Amino acid sequence: MERHASDKADITLRVPADGAYVSVLRTMTAGLAARLDFTVDDMEDLRIAIGEACALVLPEAVAGGDLVADFRQTPGSLTISVRVETTGRAQPDYGSFAWQVLSTLAAQATADTADNHLGITFTAGSSLALSKQGPGAGG
Repeated sequence: MERHASDKADITLRVPADGAYVSVLRTMTAGLAARLDFTVDDMEDLRIAIGEACALVLPEAVAGGDLVADFRQTPGSLTISVRVETTGRAQPDYGSFAWQVLSTLAAQATADTADNHLGITFTAGSSLALSKQGPGAGG
C-alpha cells in the first residue's frame, strides 16, 4: 500500500520536547507493534529506533516546544514520524551513531527539514509477517 505525506496519521502523540518523555513514545510504539504481530525482538528494535530518532531531533528543538510523533499502521508494518520545531533550518547528522543505529534497525529512514521543522520518518516491519509471506518475499 502506497502512502503519501498528506495521509492522516492513525495516531498522533504530542509531548514536550524533552528527553524525559521519550519513554512514553517507546512504550506507545511497543504497544502498537504488539497489535501488529511484531515479535518481542521486533518490538525492542522499534523501541531502540524511536529513541534514536528522538536523539536526532531533540537537540534541535526550540525551547518549550513539542515533540510530535505520528504513527501509521499497515498490516505487518509501522511507520513512525517524529518532528520538532526548530529556530532555523536544522539538518540531521547522518554520520552520527543515532542515524547509523536507526538506519540499521529500520527498513527505511528519511529526514525532512522543511518549514523550520526537523523530522525523521522510519518504517519497520514485523519479521513474523515477512515469514508468513513465504519464499522470495521482500525483494
